[in-house]
Amino acid sequence: MAEPATFLGLPAALWQALGLTLRLAAITTLVLGVIGLPLAHWLNTSRRKIAPFIETLVALPIVLPPTVIGFYLLMAFSPQHAPGSWWHSVAGTPLAFTFTGLVIASVFYSLPFAVQPFQAALRAVPADLLDAATSLGTSPRRVFWRMHVPLARHGIAAGLTLAFAHTLGEFGVVLMIGGSIPGVTKVASIALYDEVQKLNYPAAHAFAAVLLGLAFCLLLVVTFLSRRRR
Repeated sequence: MAEPATFLGLPAALWQALGLTLRLAAITTLVLGVIGLPLAHWLNTSRRKIAPFIETLVALPIVLPPTVIGFYLLMAFSPQHAPGSWWHSVAGTPLAFTFTGLVIASVFYSLPFAVQPFQAALRAVPADLLDAATSLGTSPRRVFWRMHVPLARHGIAAGLTLAFAHTLGEFGVVLMIGGSIPGVTKVASIALYDEVQKLNYPAAHAFAAVLLGLAFCLLLVVTFLSRRRR
């Protein structure tokens, strides 16, 4: 029996899943902004031999099946392995099948979709401007945050928007790590899949249309930001 409709013909459970997904995407994007920008700058400037290996590791989620990432993260999150055992000893709860676990998995899975646009945006800033600021006695750290990042702001905003949009569409990783716990780990992609499994096609159509419209708007923002940067 179908659940009672609430808004736009969709049951409350689907809106709850969408709200959880937006919360997950927002937190993931914030974390990616904090760790992704310094990482992108380091990858662009580092001459260490390990840098190519780190850059390849960051890019792995682009080509690796999501279930593979989800499987290894699930093993790492279990109380029998670190860091899952450490988390369990500190928090007293498992890391898998929790919202915190979803955030960590989403950061890993969406990392290249933020870092690679960050790298491109930072590389597009003329080096002469940065060198001139450094030659005037400004510290490299201050040049990066006060000059480099503001000049690359459109590309950075595009990377953040792309990471947000990518998190909205996650399926394999979140299914492996979070399962389908309503209000805790049941995100929009899982909720849509469940509606199809129940043969509730009217709700699935309507919910898919909402997700399609949201994804289109986010990618439109990325396109405008990219064109503005060019």
